[in-house]
Amino acid sequence: MPAALSAGLKGISTVDVHGAVTFTIWFCGCNLKCPFCHNWKVAERIDCRLLDIDSVAGELERARGFIDYVHITGGEPLIQTDAVAEIFKRAKRLGVSTSLNTNATLHKPLSSLIERGLIDHVATDAKIPPEIYGVPNSESLWRMYLTSLRTISTRKIPLELRIPVGKFPLEVYERYLAEVRETLGPGEATVVVNPLLGPPTTMPRDPAWCREYCNPSREQLEAVAKLAQSLGRVYIKRWGLD
Repeated sequence: MPAALSAGLKGISTVDVHGAVTFTIWFCGCNLKCPFCHNWKVAERIDCRLLDIDSVAGELERARGFIDYVHITGGEPLIQTDAVAEIFKRAKRLGVSTSLNTNATLHKPLSSLIERGLIDHVATDAKIPPEIYGVPNSESLWRMYLTSLRTISTRKIPLELRIPVGKFPLEVYERYLAEVRETLGPGEATVVVNPLLGPPTTMPRDPAWCREYCNPSREQLEAVAKLAQSLGRVYIKRWGLD
């Protein structure tokens, strides 16, 4: 059985997938170094532990009547693809739908899980501009991200497209969202516009970076939401800005 390094789980969650109740598991590790990340300790595998998949399956069986999805998030879960596949296979046997939160830059493992019929829903951030990935070759990773979106769209998998918004020029969002629109087609996604939050609301990987670029205005959120309208129904999260 594949081993999984995890930061824990929450048997009933109403905040991890828009409009859904989930059984959420956090997987450790990530291939990106986003400066605004508030789960950076999970990404850096700090205080993580091996996950007992048999125990998780038992808890999932008890929770299945109350949830819409088993939702695996991170970090970046696709670093541990075999463990994701094992949990999703067990969920399918229990009649539970599956949801994956991924940065979608690792197309090959994502495509493999999709081809095996193991993913019923995907949540992903359109991180704009891709320089905020915090690693080299960000534009190449963005191209891989678009490839992943195309695969998700082609297979008609429900998509929650999250747009984290910082204090960047609207022209930047316009450029990259146009590429997303060209990839997905109109009206296919549930779009959630989120503010990038910094101290004191969150403790991001790079507080100095966040002091400059996080905590956008309500006007900025609304302007980005307007740019995203053709992608699907748009919801704006204003937490931390009131």
